[in-house]
Amino acid sequence: MSDHALGSGQEIREAVRRRYADAAGLAARTAYPEMRDAEGSCCGSPPGWADATGVFGADLYADGKAAGATDAAVSASLGCGVPTAVAELREGETVLDLGSGAGADVLISARRVGPTGIAYGLDMTDEMLELARRNQREAGVRNVEWLKGTIEDIPLADASVDVVISNCVINLSADKPTVLREAARVLRAGGRLAVSDVIADEDMDAATRADMQQFTGCIAGALTRREFEQALTDAGLAGVEIDESHRVHEHAGSAIIRARKPESSDAAAR
Repeated sequence: MSDHALGSGQEIREAVRRRYADAAGLAARTAYPEMRDAEGSCCGSPPGWADATGVFGADLYADGKAAGATDAAVSASLGCGVPTAVAELREGETVLDLGSGAGADVLISARRVGPTGIAYGLDMTDEMLELARRNQREAGVRNVEWLKGTIEDIPLADASVDVVISNCVINLSADKPTVLREAARVLRAGGRLAVSDVIADEDMDAATRADMQQFTGCIAGALTRREFEQALTDAGLAGVEIDESHRVHEHAGSAIIRARKPESSDAAAR
């Protein structure tokens, strides 16, 4: 068996947590010298991102897409897209970012919804939350709240947010249908989901699928287009759109996935 073979759901979650804790430690030490005692790997990028220029991360935030976020927050991004560019955020809305990391998309969202709105960032990694709070202070943004928890069990009430966003995080969950059901639960009627995520080709090979390093690097755990569409529909969401933006692997591409929560059960039936 490969040294990187996948294990149980809990083992996958812990592997993801360790990988992103390392990434947070590296980003913190790079951006804020006084945080150099943060935990994490001593140098270099986390494995899997070393040659990912233009595919994952800060290079995707161009042409004003990062307005509202600090350079440190953007440079720490490990996402595969810019969900805030297509979420059509409006003044006064409540936004939730699943797996918010260093906080770039939360800070961008907070600026767009304005002082009458709020942006929540949900992450399970203490190191990322610490870095995100530091980035928030540097940005001088007030309408943000950070939540500690998992995307499979969102610590918010039913029908409490207008928009759910996420940037290359859903693929990291070992239970994606539950994540999407939770996203649908917290959305208000008429609410929107707009996420960037990796979509696997139908012919992704078994060796890639079984590799933990590929999983925590956002590839092996990805759903196919057909699987993602079905999971969104099963979660009660409608108007599903999946548009690939660029290739991230020989067997996968990054896509913008959009859906909405029907206004009523009657609307869902139509």
